[in-house]
Amino acid sequence: MAHKAGFVNIIGNPNVGKSTLMNAFVGEKLSIITSKAQTTRHRILGIVNGDDFQVILSDTPGIIKPAYELQTSMMDFVKSAFEDADVLLYMVEIGEKALKDENFFKKLQNSKIPVLLLLNKIDKSDQQILEEQMQYWQEQLPSAEIHPISALENFNVTEVFNRILELLPEAPPYYPKDQMTDKPERFFVNETIREKILLYYKKEIPYSVEVETEEFFEDEDIIRIRSVIMVERDTQKGIIIGHKGAAIKKVGVEARKDLEKFFAKQVHIELYVKVNKNWRSNSQQLRRFGYNG
Repeated sequence: MAHKAGFVNIIGNPNVGKSTLMNAFVGEKLSIITSKAQTTRHRILGIVNGDDFQVILSDTPGIIKPAYELQTSMMDFVKSAFEDADVLLYMVEIGEKALKDENFFKKLQNSKIPVLLLLNKIDKSDQQILEEQMQYWQEQLPSAEIHPISALENFNVTEVFNRILELLPEAPPYYPKDQMTDKPERFFVNETIREKILLYYKKEIPYSVEVETEEFFEDEDIIRIRSVIMVERDTQKGIIIGHKGAAIKKVGVEARKDLEKFFAKQVHIELYVKVNKNWRSNSQQLRRFGYNG
């Protein structure tokens, strides 16, 4: 039987469910999910392997008009998703009208590669609204195939995956068959800690934070981790630590629980906070954290 392989890239506005869909496809929590916009900052690959296929899924940051250097870098990840896709998944939610960047939308309209428009969160809609939305998007993107789904409820997700397999070209696998992602372990440690910060802190704090894992030692029965939470200002450092260290302790406890599930092993984690002034606008710092190409 011929082997199929290819890159399937998920794009859309912030908070439409891209990360939820990718995790549903892969069957593992690779992308962090919160109700806050701009949760995903990097382009994260999730690899789904079968005997005769390899689907390389790519979760990308939500499309925004960049306001500072970090966001420009995030949009560069989205641009690259247009360049190497074999299939594009354009995700919208009920009630949405267009991408937040017109140029990206024009690229979709002129796309030479198959576009599957996934109308997500249909569990929050009724039949009439759904039909109106499907008609609207058919007019906006006549060449796209429209699939109503609920990524959270796993509705129609298998059907979309089967359609992706039909569209993929015949090719050998690009990655080893036992590989699930292109990211190293430290990346998932950083992202898990960052997810907890997004969940437990308000306003600007989560967006001013980057996490760097300085030590990752794996023994037979335990993983020892030392990670640094970078903030932009001294006042933010105090907020992250909290009264008598209570806030940062909560982040550590909750991150450890998730990481123990992810690595299927006991985890010991130490967290520290450092001030790294204006890192979001500093090209050198952004490169260090894996942004800016």
